[in-house]
This record gives sequence, C-alpha cells and structure tokens, in this order.
Amino acid sequence: MMGKATYLLCLCLASAVCAIELQAEPDYGPVAYEFHWSVNDPHTGDIKSQKESRKDDKVEGVYELIDSDGYRRIVQYKADDHNGFEAIVQREPTDIKIPLPEPPKKLLAAKILTPVLPVAPLVHYAAPKAIIKQELSAGNYVSVSGPTAQYKY
Repeated sequence: MMGKATYLLCLCLASAVCAIELQAEPDYGPVAYEFHWSVNDPHTGDIKSQKESRKDDKVEGVYELIDSDGYRRIVQYKADDHNGFEAIVQREPTDIKIPLPEPPKKLLAAKILTPVLPVAPLVHYAAPKAIIKQELSAGNYVSVSGPTAQYKY
C-alpha cells in the first residue's frame, strides 16, 4: 500500500513539473557602450585615464596612471566568454616628479613676555526656567518617567 502511494505521489510531481512551461529570456538586442575619462592634476601628481568599449560580450580597454615611484603603468585588457579576462601590464619610466608631503615643522616654545591676565569665561549659562506642573485631564495617555513607563486606559 505504501509503495503504491509513493508511486502515485512521484507520478503526480513528475506531471506537475512537466506542466510548467519554460520560456526563453527575451532578446534585448546587442549590448554596446564606450566611455573614457582622464585626470591631470600637476599640483597633487594625480595623473590617470581610462578608455573602455563593449560590443556584445566582448570588452576591451586600457587605463594608465602614474605610480608613486614616478613610473607610468599602462594596463591593456580584454574580456570575453571564450578567454575570460586578460590583461597586459607595462611600466615605463617618466620624468614626472611626484611631490612629497612636507615634514611637520618643529615648534619651539616661545618665552612669554607679557603677564597672563585672567579672562572672563566665554560661556554664559542661562538661569534655569521654572518648572510648570500641569494637571492631566482624564483620558487615554502614556506617561514616561525615567526608565519605566506607565500606561493608563
């Protein structure tokens, strides 16, 4: 009896799975884009650029930047379904000098020549306002006092 029930259950599940209609994903047409950007800030030494294009499932691009040691790094890359991501990296010397941050200046203690006079405080406090106690009317309200809450209905 149990074997027949299991068989019928499997038969019902198989027919339900076959009844689901599979539909192909709609074709949105070819995918294509192209962009490029660049930054050239001689004050900070931030010099970099990128250019990339895509047609269907093939992406090609190149980016370059100036490393902190003054070398130019050029990366040419491409990606597709067959080969995956491939990159060719080149480094070439440049005559660009990256500005180094200035070391902090040492502060020397200066001799105070004028006597220090007492100064009035810069912060002034307002007098506390009088607390007005209000009587609550009868009705539904919630009163919170400290860490506990009181509910009246």
